[in-house]
Amino acid sequence: MFYHFKIHKETKGYWAECIELDGCYTQAQNIKDLRIKMKEALDLFLSEPEKSNHLFAMPLKKAPKYKGRSVEKVHVDPSVAFSMLIRQTRIKKSLTLREMASILNYKNINTYVKLEKAKTCNPQLRTLANIKQQFSNFPMALIF
Repeated sequence: MFYHFKIHKETKGYWAECIELDGCYTQAQNIKDLRIKMKEALDLFLSEPEKSNHLFAMPLKKAPKYKGRSVEKVHVDPSVAFSMLIRQTRIKKSLTLREMASILNYKNINTYVKLEKAKTCNPQLRTLANIKQQFSNFPMALIF
């Protein structure tokens, strides 16, 4: 999964804003550090607590063109992408954490909650198969 950042040059460095995600910004003194910080900012922005009901905008398939501005694709860490997508699937379906855990055959709600947190997200193959079976439109291909 990639999001796009528009890069701006200032007199004493650079700053960048994510085109798809309003409020996702970062800055650095040089372009090398800016690229590192764009990835960090994006992963942190998408790693919102699981209790939030906010739905993030999905990435654009193609970066828009901006006159005189550089636009770069920034890769989302796969665990961040998965946890964000599974949470968004639950929210769109108006399911509680308990209902989602039940649908995916988890006996313990806390085991499911780990899937919605990027730091603890590590789904087993049977979980991925369950997700694909229960939610046929889950965008698994976006994760990598």
